Amino acid sequence: MGYLSHRVDPDEIKPGDHIYTWRTAFTYAHHGIYVGENKVIHFTNYQETASSVWNVSSSIQVPSSCFTSIDIGFSQPECGNNCDFDSCLCIYTCGFHQPDSGVTLSCLNCFIGTGSLYIYQYGVNKWAHISKIRGGICTIKPSSPPADVIHRAVYLLKSETGFRNYDVYKNNCEDFALYCKTGFLVYGKLATGGSGQVNSIASAPWKPVLLQMFEKVVLRTSLSPITVAATVGLYYWDRYKTDIGVRDDVVKVRVEHVESFMCARGY
Repeated sequence: MGYLSHRVDPDEIKPGDHIYTWRTAFTYAHHGIYVGENKVIHFTNYQETASSVWNVSSSIQVPSSCFTSIDIGFSQPECGNNCDFDSCLCIYTCGFHQPDSGVTLSCLNCFIGTGSLYIYQYGVNKWAHISKIRGGICTIKPSSPPADVIHRAVYLLKSETGFRNYDVYKNNCEDFALYCKTGFLVYGKLATGGSGQVNSIASAPWKPVLLQMFEKVVLRTSLSPITVAATVGLYYWDRYKTDIGVRDDVVKVRVEHVESFMCARGY
């Protein structure tokens, strides 16, 4: 696994994997759950336009390389004799979501778009987590078995309320994927949710690091190497403390109870 992210080829991923793709020159990543057969379930702010900085995938633009129908909406192919109705996705096409839900089904090509494919790592140790240059690419928390991951994702796709209201800070695409993979949700009254990507930006030492870099380059002032090292170290440590595998304000929630839990939390 790299220090920035872990790039993979599409043929390397397996059903139940948490995948992501970087957007806008690696400024942020969009996350989803691969459920097999070139299909991805992910969470978007369907009410926003595709120009949204944090939600470029909110409006699915189906390219010629789309793995499914060129039409966004329903199709009704014949299911196989061994089709499991509860987990079957063959009646849905790329871009499907319930009218009031941002949980969306896309083909793998549309999810990746013009970017590359990366896989999120689970069950990493503390030092591996701290060593990463940026957040939102791994967690200390171990993953549930693939069947449980896919069940959560498919259930929320078919639910009329999905993953409730999209919020870039508290309830975004990474939060959705983390829940599907682990079954845990944040219950603490914090400004951010479980997203490592958001928490890495919100970490308190981040601003001082930038300010000190600015002073060093622009103002030509001298900075103590110990001061810089301590500030950077605090950033990595604060980012680690917000990981869902470390923090103590998370609780396991059955997928059937997600709506009531999130409603009570104000989502």
